[in-house]
Amino acid sequence: MSPSQRLLKRLLDLLGALVGLTICSWLILACWLLATIDTRRNGFFLQQRVGRHGRLFRVIKIRSMREVENIATTVTAGNDVRITKLGAFFRNTKLDELPQLWNVLIGQMSFVGPRPDVPGYADQLRGSNAKLLHLRPGITGLASVVLRNEEELLNQQGDPQGYNDEVLWPAKVQMNLRYLEAYSLRLDFLIVLATLLSHFTPRLEPLVDGLLPE
Repeated sequence: MSPSQRLLKRLLDLLGALVGLTICSWLILACWLLATIDTRRNGFFLQQRVGRHGRLFRVIKIRSMREVENIATTVTAGNDVRITKLGAFFRNTKLDELPQLWNVLIGQMSFVGPRPDVPGYADQLRGSNAKLLHLRPGITGLASVVLRNEEELLNQQGDPQGYNDEVLWPAKVQMNLRYLEAYSLRLDFLIVLATLLSHFTPRLEPLVDGLLPE
């Protein structure tokens, strides 16, 4: 990604975040209130994630899970008992991601990029894989679109944590590297469309052919 591409991407992120927050602020507040009532905790969920250049930041989401004793994993399968019914709706419609417009506005995230991970994943990248740390994490991304059924996939595994660490995470790294190599504003636009409209997903298949787990 050239310096001019980085600058244009950031300017578009800034403009998009300003417009998005202006239009969706009422919806974010409504979701926050409903989540607060539903979980009996602050409806905003803040969690430390690894950002650009390995810097830590706090991602903001609508809370979709309640705490359950003796369950502490950050890997979430679709049948996770911590997910509330309302939370499942937020997650399925991606409404839980809307507050991340603020993260985009202040430069911690981008609209499109690798999804931000908790410490122990992206911050452990080495060699050529570490190039991904030059990117701002995204609200959506190539791996997010292709693995949109990730939680259902984890449901099918006897060891979801192990499957995530040994299969899904390496596949995501390779997909995100392909995104970086093939970067263009057109690709970003296509990923956003595929996030909103699933029938655009096949247009991305040439970028990830052979990278997905069987």
